[in-house]
Amino acid sequence: MNLNGVLLAIDAGNSKTDVAVVSQGGNVLGSARGGGFQPPVVGVETAVDGLAEIVGRACAEAGVPVGFAHVTACLANADLPVEEDALRAELLGRSWSPSVRVHNDTFAILRAGVDEPRGVAVVCGAGINCVGMTPDGRTARFPAIGKISGDWGGGGGLADEALWFAARAEDGRGLPTALAHALPAHFGLDSMSALIEALHLGRIPMGRRLELTPVLFRVASQGDPMAESLVDRLADEVVAMAAVALRRLGLDREEAPVLLGGSVLAARHPRLEARIRELLAARAPKAVIGFVTAPPVLGAGLLALDAVAAAPEAKARLRERYEA
Repeated sequence: MNLNGVLLAIDAGNSKTDVAVVSQGGNVLGSARGGGFQPPVVGVETAVDGLAEIVGRACAEAGVPVGFAHVTACLANADLPVEEDALRAELLGRSWSPSVRVHNDTFAILRAGVDEPRGVAVVCGAGINCVGMTPDGRTARFPAIGKISGDWGGGGGLADEALWFAARAEDGRGLPTALAHALPAHFGLDSMSALIEALHLGRIPMGRRLELTPVLFRVASQGDPMAESLVDRLADEVVAMAAVALRRLGLDREEAPVLLGGSVLAARHPRLEARIRELLAARAPKAVIGFVTAPPVLGAGLLALDAVAAAPEAKARLRERYEA
């Protein structure tokens, strides 16, 4: 194993992967971007093969061979400890470094938004997840693998709920809602029955239903009670996750950051944000809400610097690089 003293930071999401080769002084020596990381679809070995190609390009840019003092990999689909263990074993088998830490990718978003590894992050993009950490290494997390683990929300979940209520409104099983017109109109269709047929037959790919989440928020902003109820329920879920994570870590009794990230929360819809602030103030009065705008690979890099006890100046240098 040829170790060159530098660090490897990986942030691999479902849709894209960012890799950075970082010196222990906090300088980015090389970086590369590639496609999404989906071991449940392609298998662990094939997914890590994809990482290896991106790592190779980052090392080529840095002018260093593959071989690191430490590797921090923040990976999508590392939702359970057994999945983290399997991914860590595969990374160790690549002989990149004898020191490898694997985290769920939500930890990268949290670490990117705080000056020390302390606080809670709730991420709501296509799905929803929440993690927390403290400087002594304790963490709080949820399985976040869908309804079977008690999850509700995320862009995909909201779109599905909106479709459900709209379909029932059109055929008379449910209450009226402007969603019944707005959702099919987004795709140039005149009815929910036409949209249901198009989705079922694949004329509109199911993945495009995520486009309906902003439509839901627009309809809610116009005062539609059904759409408003879905936005309010999402706020309830965000606060429930954050409050539980704070309590598990003992951070509910002191001032602590609660960071919100992902496309749905970063859009800062007024009704959603106002309700989150109101409910969190009641459940965790000392929590300080913030929004993560820095790229998650920054968080992976900071976690790598944490792992080697790098100087504060190194972490500040890395943050400056990405926030600039």
